[in-house]
Amino acid sequence: MKIIEYQEKYRDDMIFMVLEAKNALGRIPRLNEDLLDIHAHYFLRGDKFWLAINDDDRVIGCVGYNGYDSDTAKLHRLYVKYNLKRQGIGSELLKTAERHMKAVGYKYSVVHLGGKEYFESKQFYPKHGYSEYGELMRKEL
Repeated sequence: MKIIEYQEKYRDDMIFMVLEAKNALGRIPRLNEDLLDIHAHYFLRGDKFWLAINDDDRVIGCVGYNGYDSDTAKLHRLYVKYNLKRQGIGSELLKTAERHMKAVGYKYSVVHLGGKEYFESKQFYPKHGYSEYGELMRKEL
């Protein structure tokens, strides 16, 4: 596995992976608008988005962030291919995003976990140092 900065050639494969991941959680798969144009929603704003790619050049995970306020970045779209969870892919994606956020000057990372359907996220983020912060979870970078 390797983690790379988003490239447009992986767009459809990434979207398929995200929809599969949502379906595996029993959610009605719907597409988040930002995934249709990563360049506009992340890169043009000065933010980043990464993909985890397997040896067959297929997308097996993704994560991005946007600036939230002057010292905080907000994580978005941390997904791992449904049949590859608990193999460290999500942790590596998270570490990549956190290292970059810290390097560009953010002091905190936040994530919104949504409702009860995000039960995996509510277990994952605290293991990586996140704690409740209002409606969000936050970590000092």
